[in-house]
Amino acid sequence: MALPRRRLKVVVTVMMINLFIFILISRNSGHDKNGHHKVRVPSKPFWTKLVPNSAYWNREQQILDIQNNPILAANYSSADLPDWLNDTSFRSDPCQPNFRVTTQVKDYNSLPARFKDFLLYMQCRSYPILIDQPEICKESPFLLLAVKSLAPHFDRRQAIRESWGQAGLIANHTVVTIFLLGNATAVDYHPDLSEMLHYESMRHKDIIQWDFRDSFFNLTVKEVLFLEWIQNRCSGARFIFKGDDDVFVNTYRILDYLKGLSEPKARDLFVGDVITNAGPHRDKKVKYFIPESMYVGAYPPYAGGGGYLYSGDIAARLHNASERVALFPIDDVYTGMCLRRFGMAPEKHKGFRTFNIEEKYRSNPCAYKSLMLVHPRTPQEMIQIWAWLSSPNLSCQ
Repeated sequence: MALPRRRLKVVVTVMMINLFIFILISRNSGHDKNGHHKVRVPSKPFWTKLVPNSAYWNREQQILDIQNNPILAANYSSADLPDWLNDTSFRSDPCQPNFRVTTQVKDYNSLPARFKDFLLYMQCRSYPILIDQPEICKESPFLLLAVKSLAPHFDRRQAIRESWGQAGLIANHTVVTIFLLGNATAVDYHPDLSEMLHYESMRHKDIIQWDFRDSFFNLTVKEVLFLEWIQNRCSGARFIFKGDDDVFVNTYRILDYLKGLSEPKARDLFVGDVITNAGPHRDKKVKYFIPESMYVGAYPPYAGGGGYLYSGDIAARLHNASERVALFPIDDVYTGMCLRRFGMAPEKHKGFRTFNIEEKYRSNPCAYKSLMLVHPRTPQEMIQIWAWLSSPNLSCQ
């Protein structure tokens, strides 16, 4: 028995010595003989050279990444810059139709008309403003309510003005409401409502309109123009709610929520009904269909476009990030892309119900008291729910 024990002790001792030597070598391997840290020079470039992506949006984003990232750009000399990265001739006038996409997108001819229109004008981010309200934020509001609308949707706008979008002083905080519009053109078979819209603007002084085609795919254009408008006209807004004109918003609840935030939380606020682990729909029958020829990859987390709430500080960061993110035809996904660009993700809040509430609760006034947003609601329902919440006799357990 003594011999096996001695052998075991020898083996254990040798193992311990080897371990001790290994630790000493590991601790000193990053130092030179004088005890200074050695500088390790990588044998290969950290950034690999880009290979063009087959999907058009992804390739356009690669071009923007090269243009805005000096580390990536350092990998290329002007002589060896690939043609697909160097060819920016059409960008000299980005608001002219880019007919090169007809050959760069392999299935362009078979795509629905809305895709063709988007791709032709994807580079354009600057459109004339037709109706503006330059003095609307003369006194910086605590809360700016920005509502995406269409020219024919007067009944929705008026219902919002008479309910949750009432401008002025609410719960001792200044609230400003604006409606964001493009141009409802004859191309989409809209009647000419320009005179009515100008009268509405003179009467209510809350219309912002740009001269771009107001279509579903151009909601991203509306987003980019609005972010620029905030910086030029309303940069002092403490918080911004941005949503559709068919939602009900409990402005009272939003103000209560905002007043209770800590300063760090208020500065970095972006909350809504967040969608994660999503990707493009490949079914052509779906409204949100995106072909593989346009985009590949997963979507970043994003808040449903029915409505979300964020800080003025985030608005400034979104504006800066949007200049480095290629336009994407779904606006709420695009906003998620911009957030990811500066290292943020939207936060889910159970008070945002962009997919409605259970039918049995829809006629119960107390069901709306703790919510911030419910979608969808008709103009009549907006006014009714607001009357419920504004009643001094409402008592909820």
